[in-house]
Amino acid sequence: MTQKLTLEEWCNEIYPGKKPSRQTLQRWARNGNFYPAAEKEGREYRLTPGTIYINPKDLNLGRKIKEARSIEPARAAFMEKVINDTAKGGV
Repeated sequence: MTQKLTLEEWCNEIYPGKKPSRQTLQRWARNGNFYPAAEKEGREYRLTPGTIYINPKDLNLGRKIKEARSIEPARAAFMEKVINDTAKGGV
């Protein structure tokens, strides 16, 4: 299980200089401006590492989301299937 970040922790990683206010980060979370989406746990929002800010009006939104997706889980599942099928004597 991956450790989720608070909005402030995510902000400190992404914005080295001038940072958005806490209210702005909360508004982005409520409006769905994060991919993958922020999850509310108790009284605060949490983000998975690698989350990106998205602007719904951005014309390059699809490309940004595609680049944010990691291929590693799919690659690991494929390799596991290949190894297990080979061990069973399958073709």
